[in-house]
Amino acid sequence: MNQKILLPGGAGLVGQNLVARFKAQGYTDIVVLDKHQANLAVLQRVQPDITAEYADLAEPGDWQRHFEGADAVVMLQAQIGGLVYDVFVRNNIDSTRLVLDAIEKYKVPYLVHISSSVLESVAEDFYTKSKRAQEDMVLASTVPNVVLRPTLMFGWFDRKHLGWLSRFMQKVPIFPIPGHGRYMRQPLYVGDFCDIIISCIESRKQGGVYNISGHEKIDYIDMIREIKRAVQARSAIVKIPYGIFYGLLWVWSLFDRNPPFTTQQLAALVAKDEFEVIDWPGIFGVPYTPFAKAIDETFNDPTYSKVVLEF
Repeated sequence: MNQKILLPGGAGLVGQNLVARFKAQGYTDIVVLDKHQANLAVLQRVQPDITAEYADLAEPGDWQRHFEGADAVVMLQAQIGGLVYDVFVRNNIDSTRLVLDAIEKYKVPYLVHISSSVLESVAEDFYTKSKRAQEDMVLASTVPNVVLRPTLMFGWFDRKHLGWLSRFMQKVPIFPIPGHGRYMRQPLYVGDFCDIIISCIESRKQGGVYNISGHEKIDYIDMIREIKRAVQARSAIVKIPYGIFYGLLWVWSLFDRNPPFTTQQLAALVAKDEFEVIDWPGIFGVPYTPFAKAIDETFNDPTYSKVVLEF
């Protein structure tokens, strides 16, 4: 419980959930480094007794001093969406190079790297390309590490994905679904994923790449219906032809430099990917939470479900 744990990029979805679960298990020395000032402010408000510091991890800086004396690093920084590849290079590749340099300089003994299941995908977008390069850098380093590749995650603090969809659903009378909506997903509850990370730190599991997929396969349209039930939304779910849906997203991107859903993400949604489901409950000693229960915890928890990060 007295280990010093560093979370580069820890003000996002996984980091906020991970801090909450570290705290619940008695960990006290947690340092979060992130450049998203609004979400850092949320973290400092919700978890006032941890160290949360602004840091542009793609630039050398005073933030690197925090690696001295650290017992473990959970590398979380990631550019997920966007329209310009250089942004992905900066935030997924350049930042990783500097974080690995700091880990090696201060001889941090253990690293948990959060990769992505998209590396097993047929998609080849900016996110996939940059995350592949990021993972290769970690595996080529000399730092004892384990690599986790989660699928689409949801849970507390979700500003994108299911969290954004739930808020959009509560604001509009009609909720659009692309095509038939029967696109199989394997959503992963971020609470389960955080417990896996903590299990890795406590057991020092290393030397492997693990695909961490949701244990339930559920179609996109059924996910939306489950969210509608949990948040008691009144919007009507309406199917829209794929081409029209694509065109609407393209027009949206002309007016929004950081759209909540891009044409690249739409293509990934319909790509018919099916990810490996390993026995991570047995490997890491973490039971999985059924999807319906996880959705209820996500949107109805009295402490965290109403805390929203900036998009």
